[in-house]
Amino acid sequence: MSREPSSRAAATVRPVRLPLGEEDIRPTFRRERAAMKRGVWPVAGCDEAGRGPLAGPVVAAAVILDPKRIPRGLDDSKKLDPATREKLHAKICASAEVAVAFAPPARIDRDNILRASLWALARAVAALPVRPLLVFVDGRDRIDADCDCEAVISGDAIVASIAAASIVAKVTRDRLMRQLGAAHPGYGFAQHKGYSTDEHFAALEKLGPCVHHRRSFAPVMAAHGIVIED
Repeated sequence: MSREPSSRAAATVRPVRLPLGEEDIRPTFRRERAAMKRGVWPVAGCDEAGRGPLAGPVVAAAVILDPKRIPRGLDDSKKLDPATREKLHAKICASAEVAVAFAPPARIDRDNILRASLWALARAVAALPVRPLLVFVDGRDRIDADCDCEAVISGDAIVASIAAASIVAKVTRDRLMRQLGAAHPGYGFAQHKGYSTDEHFAALEKLGPCVHHRRSFAPVMAAHGIVIED
């Protein structure tokens, strides 16, 4: 005959606590591998860095990962610290096909930031030493590539080859901005990488824009003495 647990014993039973917070989503090679099973290969991922800054180019990167040598730890570059990005950049360049392209401020001012970014992404894919049959691009917009193209929203967080491209683009642009900082002292490019910071605004007010500033962006226009009318 079974016995009911006493109230004292029941009181000692602790409820199971479920983990709080969202699941940590990491990029996978699933989409690339699915394409391989369909006979579609090589497959590239592409992404850009530097849409938001007031200065410097947009840097686009395209990467074809080696299925047998995928670097561990790939992730959206924004989630990684600089030291980790540098290490992964070295591993990606040592094991994958990689290409980069730049949309300079003049191109951004002429075409607008979106068109210039898509142009740079297409040029990066075209510069790959191996022509891909399919390219995954981060975001909502497809690019004018000489192959099939699939846009993937938040692709840098879920597609391994896009994550790799995001790391290459970010590291390449950060290195370039440090070089521009040395060539144009006073703006703080090495620290803020051209983004909108108090330090950058103060430098713009004091020194005015340099050749690397995007003169179609409102804060730069204001520093250049151009009044934007409604």
